[in-house]
Amino acid sequence: MLPTHTPDPTRFILIGTSHPGNVGAAARAMKVMGFSDLVLVAPRFADVLQQADAEAMASGAGDVLANARIVPTLADALDGITYACATAMTPRDFGPPTFAPRPLFEGLAGQAHFVAFVFGSERFGMTNDDVYRCHACLSVPTVADYGSLNLAQAVQLIAYDWRQALGGFPVVGRTVDAGRADGVVQQGLLDHWQRVLVDIGYLDPLVPRKLMPRLQQLLNRAQLTKEEVHILRGVARAIGKVRR
Repeated sequence: MLPTHTPDPTRFILIGTSHPGNVGAAARAMKVMGFSDLVLVAPRFADVLQQADAEAMASGAGDVLANARIVPTLADALDGITYACATAMTPRDFGPPTFAPRPLFEGLAGQAHFVAFVFGSERFGMTNDDVYRCHACLSVPTVADYGSLNLAQAVQLIAYDWRQALGGFPVVGRTVDAGRADGVVQQGLLDHWQRVLVDIGYLDPLVPRKLMPRLQQLLNRAQLTKEEVHILRGVARAIGKVRR
């Protein structure tokens, strides 16, 4: 399990990163804004954190690399996170609402959340399924005819705006709500619901019609507590017993 109690409850998540230098540059961007919790999801190279390009581009942020973790899926990276922000330019047919960073951060900074900022691979960005796991989608305002940012630039912009929303420096300790359901707890509920919905014939696994991603978005908007998740899983267990 990933630790949830960091000095500042903010996590940066990089999915499928291809270039070690980008990982090092992202670590540097985080450190200058006072953040240190870095998680990589299935990077191209298993030893990316030890590669020379990563260490060189970190340029003094070697401690961020040394403490970074590698996990196989975004669900694992969201362990302990109660509000996840995707960074994706491509419009989705449905999914979380899209915001410019600063308007969203103004309200989010005052809430008791463990926050993650999620970045896709350099070439492909984020998949729809990964975006669906997030509560909001961030779109950095750019000139209309050229909106391409490299990974480290995007991390730097988000880290700066988030630090400003938190009050800049010195950092004032934030109160977080340890009772909120994190990504792992919420995924457990969704998996439980999926089994029950298939069992009662409501969900056809061969033609799912995006039912589960839509339910995921519903849960994200609800911002459930752990106790509420226990209640909903209890309802699912009861339905399963009646069905049997």
